[in-house]
Amino acid sequence: MKDLYPDIEPFHHWRLQVDDVHSLYVEECGRRTGIPVLFLHGGPGAGCEPYHRRFFDPERYHIILFDQRGSGHSTPHASLQDNTTWHLVEDMEKLRRKLGLEKWLLFGGSWGSTLALAYAQSYPERVSGLILRGIFLCRPREIQWFYQEGASRLFPDFWEDFQAPVTRDKRDDMVSAYHELLTGKDELRRMAAAKAWSVWEGRTATLLHDEAVEHHFGQPHVALSMARIECHYFMNNAFFQQNQLLEEAGKLAGIPGIIVHGRYDVICPLESAWELYKHWPDSELQIIPDAGHSAAEPATRAALVAATDSFADRLS
Repeated sequence: MKDLYPDIEPFHHWRLQVDDVHSLYVEECGRRTGIPVLFLHGGPGAGCEPYHRRFFDPERYHIILFDQRGSGHSTPHASLQDNTTWHLVEDMEKLRRKLGLEKWLLFGGSWGSTLALAYAQSYPERVSGLILRGIFLCRPREIQWFYQEGASRLFPDFWEDFQAPVTRDKRDDMVSAYHELLTGKDELRRMAAAKAWSVWEGRTATLLHDEAVEHHFGQPHVALSMARIECHYFMNNAFFQQNQLLEEAGKLAGIPGIIVHGRYDVICPLESAWELYKHWPDSELQIIPDAGHSAAEPATRAALVAATDSFADRLS
């Protein structure tokens, strides 16, 4: 990943206790007095990775990363208790106040784009800009496409493995069937379901199959939190009203944004990015012609770094 900025270590890592249950892991990197930017990871439930720090010029940015409720190094791991979109939005606002920041740039992909939009529509006065990748609006049609019928036609071999933990009589509602497995008391079945759910996503995340991505998604710690939390959110329409993020896109007026989306994104098809772009006049849409969903694909990485460099110039 030579097109990213060099490896960097946090200058500070700490925990933010957001309620009686959840403690969030937070990292700060780069320049303490730089332009504040908050990295929002995907999933929900995926957690941050070291390479996520590298999308930003450390000489110009104060880079803030945190693991959302139940994810990564945050505790309790894979917890569904008090874990909703709106809890996460308020966690972000608590973090902003704790850091004493007036505004910050938000950078998020996939579910991270969803959460960035939800926060920006809730606290538009606190957002200096948005860099979004792999737009996910969490509408039922998007969940249906990836977890019931649609992507299954493009990857029938991988889909067969995804179906395997679910008995045939329950395959007409895969999300509900998985929710039963992932919240059940049988630990072996729960873990097998978590791995199958997560690996399905990892296998389809890139235009060309990437074994390293699949391996990461299959790691037990990652798989359990991502599968449980994603399925919990999708069972509840991500706690949104119908089509809420598009209907409230007017609240983004005056907030500049860059949308980066792979032409061949199977997890989050381009349609959602196009619709958001049409509803948000202050946005710019960059369609990457040779990419799928993952932020780690070369052309997508390059576009995201160019976007952070552009905002660094704009916000300096």
